[in-house]
Amino acid sequence: MKHVGKMKNNGAKVAVAYRTLPGDSYSALVIGTGNLRDVYHDSLMSLIQSPEGQNANELAELLAVNMFPDGNNMLEWCHSRGHLKKVPTDGVIMTPTLQDNLPLDQLNMLIAQQKGVSLDELSITDGTTSPPARPSNNVKTTSADINGEITDAPVPTVKVIEELTPEQLRSKADALFKEAQQLRKQADAIDPPKSKKKPVIEVEA
Repeated sequence: MKHVGKMKNNGAKVAVAYRTLPGDSYSALVIGTGNLRDVYHDSLMSLIQSPEGQNANELAELLAVNMFPDGNNMLEWCHSRGHLKKVPTDGVIMTPTLQDNLPLDQLNMLIAQQKGVSLDELSITDGTTSPPARPSNNVKTTSADINGEITDAPVPTVKVIEELTPEQLRSKADALFKEAQQLRKQADAIDPPKSKKKPVIEVEA
């Protein structure tokens, strides 16, 4: 399953909001899920497991246009509550299946190779024509001593979405989703996507 992993130092579970950061391709933004209340944890995992979540290049793009059951925007709520943390990519182990493990820094290199771009270019555009808005990079990287959650660390600046009613936000999210689908179709018509081969992951016995 995409966007999920664990910290290398202690195995705490995380959701990866951004695999890389502009100007710092060896850092990522993650959300420690261990101490989230059930309602937030379950909503986050449901989004990740959804077809939209598994098709998204970056989880944060979906968090920015989805709400928790209490009406709070997911990305802004995680930011304002201090759940978004910047960590080194080599400190995160992605867990696409229960049996497979792949360090995030290696996964980023594989994705960059498949897209035919450099790692720095991947962190800026993720291979798309228009880069999404990302949090500020003026954040000190932490090794993230996690015990079910990431401990005190500087919180990156996230662009705050204008205050709208839940109905207006849902309408806006639907419009953005439809626009994204149209742009994707136009891009595929101009440059059909290449077939993606899953990387072969060797698991030590």
